[in-house]
Amino acid sequence: MEHTESRDGTAGTDDSRPTPEPSPEPTPAPEPASDPEPASDPGPSPEKKRPRPWVRRVRRTALVLALVLIVPLLAVETALRVNYMGDPAEGTYTRGRDALWLGHAWVDGRKKDADVTALARRLKDTGVRDLYVHSGPLEHDGTLPTSAYPRARWFIDAVHREMPGVRVQAFLGDVLANGGPDGLELSDAATRTEVVRSAGQVLDAGYEGVHLDLEPLHSDDAHYLDLLDDLRGVTRARDAQLSVAAHQIDPLPHLHSVAGFVADHPKWWSQKFFGQVARRVDQIAVMSYDTARLFESTYGGYVAQQTSLALEVTPPTTHLLMGLPFYYESNPSHWGHAETVAAAVRGARLGLSRTDPDRELFGLAPYIDFAATETNWKEFKDGWAR
Repeated sequence: MEHTESRDGTAGTDDSRPTPEPSPEPTPAPEPASDPEPASDPGPSPEKKRPRPWVRRVRRTALVLALVLIVPLLAVETALRVNYMGDPAEGTYTRGRDALWLGHAWVDGRKKDADVTALARRLKDTGVRDLYVHSGPLEHDGTLPTSAYPRARWFIDAVHREMPGVRVQAFLGDVLANGGPDGLELSDAATRTEVVRSAGQVLDAGYEGVHLDLEPLHSDDAHYLDLLDDLRGVTRARDAQLSVAAHQIDPLPHLHSVAGFVADHPKWWSQKFFGQVARRVDQIAVMSYDTARLFESTYGGYVAQQTSLALEVTPPTTHLLMGLPFYYESNPSHWGHAETVAAAVRGARLGLSRTDPDRELFGLAPYIDFAATETNWKEFKDGWAR
């Protein structure tokens, strides 16, 4: 409270009136502390939203699927890399029983005598004994027009002249109806009869064998086995070879069943079916390329595995060949930097070494002549044709 004076403005002098005690000096009010800067008001904390139950289920499912797919894939890739380790056994080189797939130009008039001479020079000091020259394709009804191979007789005679001991087989193929809306239907008996007739037709033209390549051929196709039985009767009666191009074998049990469920062109056969085919033919050539492997080591390990699986079920009286990629492509099914001839040769030698190093009826089969590079030929000769 503030101190006040008398109304007239003077202090009183009458002794009867007590002298008022002086009022104490007022205590100075403390200086107000400087207010801190007000903190920004974050407002009410929002509640953290929890994902809805169906979102959590989807996330868990995706994680499980990733583990189910990725972990086995990593395990397989690691196993293939390990399978490529080690050294092939001594003596696992050419047995002089190799083959080569040739393009259609050799029998349709595009090639000349000079080309045959160059081919003979190329094959000198290799083990190539059989030439599978494309002479089709078959019509979807199994027939084969003679116009498909007008220069066959000339080529066969030229090979015999330039490369004594080398056989020429008619490479016949077609797409099967199970790979799309159109194609050859193996379940049709009349179609199979025409295929057998076409085989006799090319043997009459001078070919020394029939090499059949029908794709995509599903594992366990009984109609295919019936066709091979009928073809074998024709080729044996002519003292000719019956050979086939074969799908790869399941690298994991029943993988062909899974592939067949999700794709129209399953890459693999069961090992059992491979053996059933091998027992019906003179030669069986595994198409051990287009494997989708990303590295040379895993591709080589895959070829080693395929070689072992094939040797296990191929009778010693049947000639087994492992295909080599004599071409370069880069796509999800075939990475050219990984699927090299050198890796395939070494993988085949490793599989042979581990499973049946003394097998005589064994060879390699490059695919295909018109796409081959000098590097392909060098790796084939350096690694195998010693």
